[in-house]
Amino acid sequence: MPNNLKLQVTPTAIPDVLILEPKVFGDQRGWFTESFNADDFSKATNLDVAFVQDNHSFSRQWTLRGLHYQLKHTQGKLVRVTQGSVFDVAVDLRKESLTFGKWVGVELSAQNHKQLWVPPGFAHGFLVLSETAEFLYKTTDYYDPLSEACLAWNDPRLAIQWPLPNGVTPNMNAKDLAGLAWNVTPKF
Repeated sequence: MPNNLKLQVTPTAIPDVLILEPKVFGDQRGWFTESFNADDFSKATNLDVAFVQDNHSFSRQWTLRGLHYQLKHTQGKLVRVTQGSVFDVAVDLRKESLTFGKWVGVELSAQNHKQLWVPPGFAHGFLVLSETAEFLYKTTDYYDPLSEACLAWNDPRLAIQWPLPNGVTPNMNAKDLAGLAWNVTPKF
């Protein structure tokens, strides 16, 4: 990473999924960071993407949202947390990928300022770890409910290690509870 960039990028166990850490400038007053800078993003990631939509959600502890993706109008997502903390998960659905069927999970929080780049072709979801959390994400295509799909959060083939305490059942909506098993969910 060139020293003049305000963004550190670290590949995850799935190299196309990236952890981004913007520089945070702090003093006795508090802190400041550029949450997004198109030039820095492009230079640091070597990606040429255009974001067209920003989304913002609020969730209570142990809410699990996902694992969502769109078959058409496939979205890349740049996600971050502005209040609280979440365990964020990306699952590779790209059949030609060396990491097809693998998942990666990263804790994102207001304190660590980390962001996650989830490329098109991935299912994405998160579990709220704190009492509440506000989650923001930029997408490379618009929301298309007609092409939305949901992969089962608890599919045994994936064996995602969600950090749920013993005896706690995640809070989920009906759509997410009806997520499809790995062997039948559409892939790319």
